[in-house]
Amino acid sequence: MDIGSSIRAIRKRKHITIAQICEETGLSQGFMSQVENNKTSPSIATLDSIARALNVPLAYLLLKKEERMNIVRSEERLVTKSGADHLNVEHLSRTKSIRMMIVEFPPGSSTGGTPHAHEGEEVHVVVQGTILAEQGEDSARLGVGDSFSWNACTPHRVTNIGEDTAVVLIAVYTEAEQEHDLL
Repeated sequence: MDIGSSIRAIRKRKHITIAQICEETGLSQGFMSQVENNKTSPSIATLDSIARALNVPLAYLLLKKEERMNIVRSEERLVTKSGADHLNVEHLSRTKSIRMMIVEFPPGSSTGGTPHAHEGEEVHVVVQGTILAEQGEDSARLGVGDSFSWNACTPHRVTNIGEDTAVVLIAVYTEAEQEHDLL
């Protein structure tokens, strides 16, 4: 864990000197230097004191880099094609277990000729157009602003039943990281 580098980066970003941290926490400058250079591991109580001096939550100091905020600019989004209808999929962002994407469904297109299943849970919001969502014996016609969710282990399919392109925002939760196509 690289807590020291995080402390130094936060301190510098906030224009706080080591002396100011030491004054507020009662720690020595030598000790703070060792902490920032990852040469010593402070106790939780000491980290809490440093976090308060930096005005950040203790939990933030304990996050790994990959657990912190990840920004994907719109022009940097990965765009892929999915299914037989080559649906346009814009990958918005992800964590270890959650993926968010925007899927465009041209008129008449669907996630596949037959319903399919996979691990995970999905939440959908119709942003544009009209779709038919089918899962097992259930089906529903949904329009702009409507949302639905399902456990993806039951075969399901989404079809654009409107005359214009449908756009659906989808969040997919899986317990394990997966790279394969989940639509």
